[in-house]
Amino acid sequence: MKINLLKITGLSAAIVLLNSPAFSMNSEWKGTRGFLNGHVRKEGVQAQKNVTGTVVDDSGLPVPGAGIKNQTTGKATVTDGNGKFSIEASEGQVLRISYIGYDTQDITVGQSSVINVKLAVAKNTNLKEVTVVAVGYGTQGIKETTSAVGHAGIEDFRQSGSRNPLDLIQGKIAGLNLTRPGGSNPNSGVSVQLRGSVTVTGSRSPLFVIDGIPGGNPDLLQQDDIASIDVLKDGSGAAIYGTSANAGVILITTKKGKAGPGVFEYSSYLRKEYIQKRPDYLTADEYRQKIASGQIKQQDFGSSTDFYNDLINHDNLSQNHNLSFSGGTEKTNYRASLNYRNLEGIAKQNGREEYTLRLNVNQRGLDDRLNIQMNLVTNFNKANLLGGGGWESESAKNPTLSNFNPDGSYRFDLTSTNEYARLFQETSYRKQQTTSGDVKADLDIFKGLKASIFGSVVRNSYLDGQYRLKASENSVENTDFPGGGYAYRGNFLSQAYAVEPTLNYTNTFAQKHNITALAGYSYRYYMEERADMSNRGFINDLFHEDNISQGAALGVGKATMSSGKNDNTLIAFFGRVNYAFDNKYLVQFILRREGSSRFGANNKWGNFPAVSAGWNITEEGFMKNISFVNYLKLRAGYGVTGNAPTSNNVSRVTLGGGGKYLYPDGNYYETYGPDRNPNPNLRWERKQEANIGLDFTLLNSRLTGSIDVFKRTTKDLLDSYTTPQPPYVRDNLQTNVGQISSKGIELGLSYLVIKNNDFSWNMDATASTLSNRLDSYSNDVFKVKFITRGGIGGAGDLGDAFTLFEGGKIGEFFGKRFAGFTPEGKWLFYNRNGEKVLNGQINTSRNDLNQSDLAVIGNAVPKYYASWTNSFTYKNFDLRIFLRGKFGFDVLNTTALTYANRTWSGNLLRSTFDKYNDINDTYMFSDYYLESGSFVKLDEVTLGYNFKFKNKYIRNLRLYATGQNLGTITGYTGNDPDFVQDNGIGNEIDGKSLGIDTRGPYPSTRSFVIGLNVGF
Repeated sequence: MKINLLKITGLSAAIVLLNSPAFSMNSEWKGTRGFLNGHVRKEGVQAQKNVTGTVVDDSGLPVPGAGIKNQTTGKATVTDGNGKFSIEASEGQVLRISYIGYDTQDITVGQSSVINVKLAVAKNTNLKEVTVVAVGYGTQGIKETTSAVGHAGIEDFRQSGSRNPLDLIQGKIAGLNLTRPGGSNPNSGVSVQLRGSVTVTGSRSPLFVIDGIPGGNPDLLQQDDIASIDVLKDGSGAAIYGTSANAGVILITTKKGKAGPGVFEYSSYLRKEYIQKRPDYLTADEYRQKIASGQIKQQDFGSSTDFYNDLINHDNLSQNHNLSFSGGTEKTNYRASLNYRNLEGIAKQNGREEYTLRLNVNQRGLDDRLNIQMNLVTNFNKANLLGGGGWESESAKNPTLSNFNPDGSYRFDLTSTNEYARLFQETSYRKQQTTSGDVKADLDIFKGLKASIFGSVVRNSYLDGQYRLKASENSVENTDFPGGGYAYRGNFLSQAYAVEPTLNYTNTFAQKHNITALAGYSYRYYMEERADMSNRGFINDLFHEDNISQGAALGVGKATMSSGKNDNTLIAFFGRVNYAFDNKYLVQFILRREGSSRFGANNKWGNFPAVSAGWNITEEGFMKNISFVNYLKLRAGYGVTGNAPTSNNVSRVTLGGGGKYLYPDGNYYETYGPDRNPNPNLRWERKQEANIGLDFTLLNSRLTGSIDVFKRTTKDLLDSYTTPQPPYVRDNLQTNVGQISSKGIELGLSYLVIKNNDFSWNMDATASTLSNRLDSYSNDVFKVKFITRGGIGGAGDLGDAFTLFEGGKIGEFFGKRFAGFTPEGKWLFYNRNGEKVLNGQINTSRNDLNQSDLAVIGNAVPKYYASWTNSFTYKNFDLRIFLRGKFGFDVLNTTALTYANRTWSGNLLRSTFDKYNDINDTYMFSDYYLESGSFVKLDEVTLGYNFKFKNKYIRNLRLYATGQNLGTITGYTGNDPDFVQDNGIGNEIDGKSLGIDTRGPYPSTRSFVIGLNVGF
């Protein structure tokens, strides 16, 4: 899929006529009427000819949907997705080229049949008004869209040295909520949720489409290669992708080659990180004082160790270097880039080093009727996975202990792990290569009709290796092979293929009726396979995991080995029709019919329809005299998307091992039997979504914005339910039961506060609110009164933090209500009658809420999200200040729950002896440990300077400095609330659960970046 981002960078572009001689002067006209600019030749003097050309913006990118009208004959057309047009005209006739947000231009046809046009932005036009966005299998001008689409271009991206492409747009698109539960760990990912939870067990992440590749791998993207990110937020737009789009669609477009002289660009940054906040535990001296005063009944071992600090890489320095070169002609152009990144975490033995090579080539032929575009990218990376953990263990150790014995050897014990020693006695890494290739061919069959075919393959493979020395704690304490070392090796391979032919038709009838129609077919195949092995009992440490068969465990059957393979296929037929009348009334229809091998035998196929409409109110006559309104459009849409099971074969009977048994022949053999009940009626989850939106530009184009109101409902939720035996063979069944819903409001604003020759000030803001409910979870066959999620973990059997009842909100903490302490420090809680009672008197039943003393005590899902960006320029200086926040949610402080209770035998938080001093009882989950997680974060401050050179070698040079995560205003006393998971329903994701602040999170860091961008 070719996606052209229309990015306006200047206001001084003019129409350029290429390959056209000066207006010819016919001798028979001399002395009579002459040929003057603004006059038109009489009809019939010259035969009509087919005039073709391309319309581009001032940066050379094609402009789709621009109007071309012959002022003499009245015939009209519009440019296609590549900015190309064809129209009948004769020499001397005038073609009028118009597009919303640009100056209308009149061009007189000369002798040449080719006219290439470069447009200029209209005076006082806000740049965001003329943006072109990706909408799936094509592009649209932002003023032509009828669904909710969020857009971020290069000028919107954060300057923070991204670890993941979505880091660039955090807080930039209303409704798109990003959380990094792994903090600044370079090997962690981003948790993404768009408009609330849409599933209980299915995929909750939006579909990534990278340069047209459905399910593209974000690991292949580097920040300097990304041109734009578009988000299809509602079902009326996302339906074009069917079952992959239940959680929305994120379309990422990389930079492409364009005609012109050779251009070289180099960008680089260095990043240094510092601990922003660490858990507030006692120091060794403070711990001794508490022992001496009798407040802690523990032993002083005589050392003073900051175990937490010993894990920190104070010498961290991350770097990024990207070199690109592009150029070519109108027929052939290219762009290539080479990227090197070395990301060092704040933790020791925690980093990621990678190389990425990218190539884009565009080739035109067959008289410009054929365009072939190719993208090829490969990434090599090595991740050091050994460090990054152990924070809880080291923080909570008795600080008078040491990492070393008196003889200098590492100290080991059976109650904890020496995390510091592990960093020097073990290895754990991943060597990975990910490669993606795609080709798209566009052929103009005849005027208005274009055929395209797109094909892609993404190959991802990695090798994991681990080794633990014979002298390591893991080896020394192993009871089977003490001191024998440990080796592990695993490999993984996945391959994803896609083929998508499409037909696209564009035409204008009777000057006012414009139709664009898309029809296509999609075939996707995905396969993955893996193998793992481990062994122990090595006689030396020479070979690590590279000679794994030499371990003694293999010979006695205690080594491990496993492998697996699975695949799935998805095919679809899809279509989209856009109709516009007189640029006032817009309507869009989408239908996708899709089949998947993951569905049951009786429900392989599903239909996903959508309809949306728009009304450009400012095109109406009654708006002409309302001067403060420059643009106003009303949108409304409804669409259906789906969600497939996350695993293969869940609808089929599968066999599993039942153990080895003695057969009559005297040998032991593995037995097999059904391990899954079949469900031929298993089908997709169906999300129905309605959206109403308003886009506006006001106050002489200084204020631009949009507001959207949505309601979405997901039916036929996928989950596993308990089944009776018989008639079922197994005790559970994957089936469709239940409904989940969300609703909210999203607001995006951009205001040009000041703009003059030397100084400008622009503000961008986003805000959104969200409400999410589990409407039902039972039907006539399967009855489930409630489900619990969010394991609290830690000391004591504290169960789950969330209980989801039918009709209740997602993310509700359910538990005991704190009522104080007895004089002896024992817990008191309120019962259902409001009476203070001891813990043993609390009814903890969930089956009968009329008898239970438990209650809803908080909610972990933020009610409001907001961001605010201020961008300033003064002469060659630029300054960006970015703030964002989350409001109206609670966080369970499990660190205080465990380590502010003197029942714990190791180190304690300082708050143990003030805020939590009254506790003289066991660990307990209640609203006592729930705190408001609301915060405002100064997330980025960037100061840059643009050098201007008066030579032909250096086009531009920019230096900048960025501070990230500079300060957080919050009442929460635990770790950084920004890194607490704020989406999902409580399922554990990468060791993190909704609303639960883990006891040992990766440290929150403050980082400083120095960067350079230079063009040659």
